[in-house]
Amino acid sequence: MRLLVTFALFLTLALPVAAQEANGTITTENSAQQDAAIALRMREILGELGNYTDVSVTVNEGVVTLRGTTASAVEAAELDALAVRIEGVVAVRNQVTETTDIGERLNPAIERFRAQIDQLIVFLPLALIAGVAFAVVVFIGFVLARMRQPWERLAPNTFIAEIYRQLLRIAFVIFGIVIALDILNATALLSTILGAAGIIGLALGFAVRDTVENFIASVMLSFRQPFRPNDTVEINGDIGKVIRLTSRATILLSFDGNHIRIPNATVFKSRIINYTQNAERRFMFSVMVERDADLQETRAMVAKTVQNLPFVLAEPAAQTWIEALHPAGVELVVTGWVDQNETSIVLGKGEALRQVKLAIQAAGIVIPDATQAIHLSREIKTIAQDLHESTQVETVDATEDAALDRIVEAERQEEISQDLLREDSLKE
Repeated sequence: MRLLVTFALFLTLALPVAAQEANGTITTENSAQQDAAIALRMREILGELGNYTDVSVTVNEGVVTLRGTTASAVEAAELDALAVRIEGVVAVRNQVTETTDIGERLNPAIERFRAQIDQLIVFLPLALIAGVAFAVVVFIGFVLARMRQPWERLAPNTFIAEIYRQLLRIAFVIFGIVIALDILNATALLSTILGAAGIIGLALGFAVRDTVENFIASVMLSFRQPFRPNDTVEINGDIGKVIRLTSRATILLSFDGNHIRIPNATVFKSRIINYTQNAERRFMFSVMVERDADLQETRAMVAKTVQNLPFVLAEPAAQTWIEALHPAGVELVVTGWVDQNETSIVLGKGEALRQVKLAIQAAGIVIPDATQAIHLSREIKTIAQDLHESTQVETVDATEDAALDRIVEAERQEEISQDLLREDSLKE
């Protein structure tokens, strides 16, 4: 019991002390001299700040009374925190209000504007020097980019040469920006600019992914040169002669006379068959003979017939082999090689097939017909005529290919600057 009474008495004595420490200690002595010192110190501070010319200060018994007007309510509210920091101040009575005079309220903004103009005037000569340095560096870069050499000597075509020039221009622009920022002592902005440019470039890359992929494929095809003008190629199932390679697509002339535009991204990823890479080209066809025929003699006869054709090359030699046995007869596969620069591959194949058919019929070998047909006959008086097919070998020159070559060359001359292929370039 005695312990509880002691603890309660301790709390009663401690609470006033804590309250006095929290609110600050007020001395029992005061003098007019101390009030005057507080007022003088407050007026000096306000005079140094310069925004409180209409504010009056009076101090009595340590209580500071502020009266007057300011340009804004924020400036009036800041006086409370300022006054309590002066030693000896007991309390602050802030009666300062915001002025209604438009001119006085605009004065701070006008002063700030004048200060910015003064800073700009001081900064302008340095900015001009930085701008001149940037312009000189960029001018040098653009002059170097306009030179024909060494860019055209290093690049396989004008397209790649222009890419080299553009990269050089970009490099000199970045170098000029770095020099200008260094003169302005603002190199820290460079990392921000490059970071923003990287983010923007990444976003644009995703947005135009197909275009970027097509552009990169154009660059790679320009270096690799997998075909040349007038080459007969097969790309993604399309067959034709190459007209030109542009920065966006590969243009073919089909054998029907139509233009085929294939995006370079598709060309780069597709299987390309270049029929013009080698002058020698093989044709192949099948022929059926009856089962009772002497297959060994028939094979030798067919191979000799094809080999004796004037447009068939001696090496590689013509070949004939048994492909399969069918219910209707035996299938023979016949091949031969021609110089496709001199002989049309389709006409040569057709003439070889005709000569083989004549040779087989002349040897008395039946070419079976696997189809069944119903013939309705009636008595018609006709004059019987013996029909004999000529065994003379027809002309199979590559005249059509030569005509297509002239068409391709004429179209290439129309827009020669747009072609990325070179006749003297190295093939892949």
